[in-house]
Amino acid sequence: MRYAVVLGKAVRWLTRLRGGGSALPGLVIERLDGGFTPRTLAQLPQGVAVVSGTNGKTTTTKMVAALLASQGLRVFTNRSGSNWSRGVAAALLGEVDTHGRLAADIAVLELDEAHAVPFVASTPPRFSLLLNVARDQLDRFGEVDTTARLLERTARSTFDTVILNREDPRVAVFADRLPATTKVRFFGLSDSLRATFPSDDDLYAAVPSAVVSDRPADVTLDAFDEEAATFTVAGQPYRTAVMLQGVYNAFNAAAALSLARAVLGDSATPRQLVDALADIAPAFGRGERLLVDGLPLELVLVKNPSGFRLGLQSFAPKGHATMIAINDSYPDGRDTSWLWDVECTGLRDGGVLEVSGVRAYDMALRLQYDEVAVGHVTTDLSRGLRHFLEAARGRPKCVYCTYTAMLALRRELAKLTEVEAIS
Repeated sequence: MRYAVVLGKAVRWLTRLRGGGSALPGLVIERLDGGFTPRTLAQLPQGVAVVSGTNGKTTTTKMVAALLASQGLRVFTNRSGSNWSRGVAAALLGEVDTHGRLAADIAVLELDEAHAVPFVASTPPRFSLLLNVARDQLDRFGEVDTTARLLERTARSTFDTVILNREDPRVAVFADRLPATTKVRFFGLSDSLRATFPSDDDLYAAVPSAVVSDRPADVTLDAFDEEAATFTVAGQPYRTAVMLQGVYNAFNAAAALSLARAVLGDSATPRQLVDALADIAPAFGRGERLLVDGLPLELVLVKNPSGFRLGLQSFAPKGHATMIAINDSYPDGRDTSWLWDVECTGLRDGGVLEVSGVRAYDMALRLQYDEVAVGHVTTDLSRGLRHFLEAARGRPKCVYCTYTAMLALRRELAKLTEVEAIS
């Protein structure tokens, strides 16, 4: 239906002209032509790869797309992080011509755990990468078992290869429930790093699990620091420089390598893929580093206890001025009780200069219980950011923020420094 594509592209142009509305064009094309997305993606000779899980979807998707592009593949991806079916449709409208033709070899798509289910029912993926399961957005998903069941449905809809996190027992068990025709690969951690990346069960258990999976992994993360990481790929160690800030991104890189290897097969060597990691910058708001007054400002997305915990491990509080911005809009999760499962004692040394966002006072109370000094509190994000930048002048900065707070802060920061556009 060419007229629907033309109209959808026009809506996309108008919404971008007004500076937002990434999902509206997708809603329009879905209403006019419900088969647009599956029909368009069916054109791709290498099919569709889906990335899902509680934490790390956006960064891992960006890494996979970059790794495949480094080996000459034309990759379509929903790079804005709009991970519902409407977001994918909107992104497609930006890439197809007026006849609906898509010039790409493969699609690498980040999908929300719940919205992946209807998507894969209409567009079964050739590959899927399932990262982890954690308590997140309890108002949407309920308990963690619900999230696991949603991810398993994506795995079962995959017709070629499923890549699973060996260290997450709720994810690794999918391998035992898939059809015999489905190939399975694992990514994982060296023994020395397992305590750094606890599963959700470990995080909430009175006694962390001592069970270690003996499933062989295609790629493992063996070691990392601020400048480099070491991976074992197909039994051989490889070290490379990385631009990815945050400990969580190092493990995401192992996942991305495993999916890229499944797609590329023997057409790329482990050395080529590991070296390509060195040129990949973090996705927007996920360990993204901006320069403000000549000094770095790190944006770290936080949305559940495990992600916040790993974010806090990534930056020394004494070395940074810290701001925390917490909203409770639908994309963030309206239930912010998870803040009480985050141990904030590591922030005692440097304190938190600014707390802002809709739930600023909830966060400030949480910090008070962990005896963390708080400099200033306001629910007004714009005001809070201005106060933070002034009070933190001359120091590197770190801002922990929920999703909608991150988007608002990026808009304000774009007035001060160059910020990557969200297409």
